[in-house]
Amino acid sequence: MRIFRSTRGIFVEVETNSSKRLVKIEESAWTALFQSSNPYPLLEHVVDSSPGVRSSDLEPTSMLPPIRGTQEVWAAGVTYFRSRDARMEESESAGGGDFYDRVYDAERPELFFKSLGHKVVGPVSKVRIRQDSEWNVPEPELTLALNAYGEVIGYTIGNDMSSRDIEGENPLYLPQAKVYDGSCALGPCLYIAQEPLPQETEIAIKIEREGEVIFKDSTTVSQIKRSFEELGSYLFRENSYPEGCFLMTGTGIIPPSDFTLQSRDVVSITIEPIGTLKNAVL
Repeated sequence: MRIFRSTRGIFVEVETNSSKRLVKIEESAWTALFQSSNPYPLLEHVVDSSPGVRSSDLEPTSMLPPIRGTQEVWAAGVTYFRSRDARMEESESAGGGDFYDRVYDAERPELFFKSLGHKVVGPVSKVRIRQDSEWNVPEPELTLALNAYGEVIGYTIGNDMSSRDIEGENPLYLPQAKVYDGSCALGPCLYIAQEPLPQETEIAIKIEREGEVIFKDSTTVSQIKRSFEELGSYLFRENSYPEGCFLMTGTGIIPPSDFTLQSRDVVSITIEPIGTLKNAVL
C-alpha cells in the first residue's frame, strides 16, 4: 500500500483486482504505524474501517513529503563501491581520500544526520543548490522508514542533495555539504509491503535541462553493500526515535565529475513500486 501525505490529510492507495481506490485515514494512524512491528495488518484494518474518497481529493499540487515534522532523516554513506570511488576522488587533494576506502570495508558504517522532518522537501517543491558551492549533484537513494524499535516498516525515495566541492575540500565539512535548506527531498509516498523489496529493485535517475535529458543512470538494491538491518541497528545505537525515523541508504549513481546542477534543472528519481520523486532545482 502507498500512503500519501497532503495538505488535505493522509490518504492510502489500495490496489485490489487491478483497480485502485483511495482511502482517507486519521493522523493518529501515522503514529501507530511507527509504533508497530507489523504495520501491514494494522494498515489493512484502518483502511477497511475508513470510507473511500475521490482520487481528485489527492491533487498533485497538495502533496507533502511522507514524513511528520517531528521525525528525522539520517543518511548512510559509502554503501556502494561507486560512491566510495567518487568520494575518494573528490577528497584526494585534501588528503582525505583514504578515509572513504577504509569506511567502505569497516565494521561500522558511516551515518550522518540529514534533515529535520519540517525541513524536508516534498514531491511538488523545489530542491536547492548552495550558493557558495560550484559542484552540486543529486543523490538518488532508497530510503527506509524505521519504526520506534529500529525495524524497517516501509520505504520511500530520497534525494540527498550534495555539494561535492565543499566535502572534497575537507571531509570535516560534510555537514555543510549535506545539510542546508532544500537539501533533502522525500516522496512521493510511504510504501508499506508485506515482504521486503527484492534485490533486483531498480533505482533510476533522470536529470533534464530545458526539456532535454542531460543525465540518466540506474542501479539496483543488490549493489548496496550493507544490509538494511545492519544500518538500522547502528542508527539506533545510543539513540532513540519514539516516532520512528527515516534512513537514506546511500547512492550508487554518481554523475560525471564535470557535471553540476543548475537552477531550473528537473531531477526525477524512480523506484517501483514506490513511484517517482520529481523536483525542480530552485
